[in-house]
Amino acid sequence: MDTGTHFVMGVGLFGLAQLDPAVTTDPETMKSVLLATVIGSEIPDIDTLYRLKGNAKYIRNHRGFSHSLPMLLIWPGLITLGLFVLLPEMNVLHTFLWSFLAVFIHIFIDLFNSYGTQALRPLSRNWVAFNVLNIFDPFIFSLHLAGFALWWIWPAQCGKIFLIIYLTIACYIALRFWQQRNLLRMAQKQVNLLGRYTVTPTFRWNVWNLIVETPEMAKVGEIRNKRIHWTGRFPSKDLLHPAVKESKKAEPIRAFLSFTSYGYPKVFERPYGYEVRWLDVRYHYKRHYPFFAIALLDHHHRIFYAYVGWMSREQLDKKTKQFIS
Repeated sequence: MDTGTHFVMGVGLFGLAQLDPAVTTDPETMKSVLLATVIGSEIPDIDTLYRLKGNAKYIRNHRGFSHSLPMLLIWPGLITLGLFVLLPEMNVLHTFLWSFLAVFIHIFIDLFNSYGTQALRPLSRNWVAFNVLNIFDPFIFSLHLAGFALWWIWPAQCGKIFLIIYLTIACYIALRFWQQRNLLRMAQKQVNLLGRYTVTPTFRWNVWNLIVETPEMAKVGEIRNKRIHWTGRFPSKDLLHPAVKESKKAEPIRAFLSFTSYGYPKVFERPYGYEVRWLDVRYHYKRHYPFFAIALLDHHHRIFYAYVGWMSREQLDKKTKQFIS
């Protein structure tokens, strides 16, 4: 999820912690648990610092080992140790347990969007993504804001308020799974092609992205109110273009392809040679694919520029033109 959602969930978990007598009866533990839930809800995303080393490094590492199985214990251990130095009178066990819950929920809920995580490391480096929640889910975020308002009105009931909120979120995620499965079955029946079908969420509740991959092509579209609207197609033969094959030698392209199995290329002939755009077809809006990798090659298929990242269509065109000029 996004940083803002993780933050409100950290504060919400502190509200839930008011059901724990060890927290409510000890001022030092109250402080430590507040810090533990907020920090624990954010700390797996500390790998965002990889941005300082470039987008390729960031894409290879974000939501990787920091969201893995060992970190379920390492992060709470480090948080508890740090807080013990600041608040030596706190209840160590309960601080650790609440920080563990915060870290667990962060890593667990990140599995439900399309980006996913490498949560199974070191057992597997595969990306795990359940494709049922958008990176920013308005319902989950708004539910927390409503909980904070009720907390302000009835402070003595905040534990029960957030218990109800988190049970509601669990039911909401189950509903999104049910909705996704129904749409997947509907798409398979309507399209009636053999291949891999993927349905991913968007910001809007009743709009989902659809990807149908066959040996000949990948078709991309939207499901709006249970109707399929096709928006693009990617012939598999483009994968055999010499410029596409050579583009895979660039580090930004390799980073892109290590992250997604939904990458498809488009090749454009340019005065200087070729432009190869690798697009992650899971993410598209109005025929634009904001997550991409690009390689510029001369007429001899030699790479002289490559980039990976998130951009609007206008930003991409401007960046490419600036480099060429």
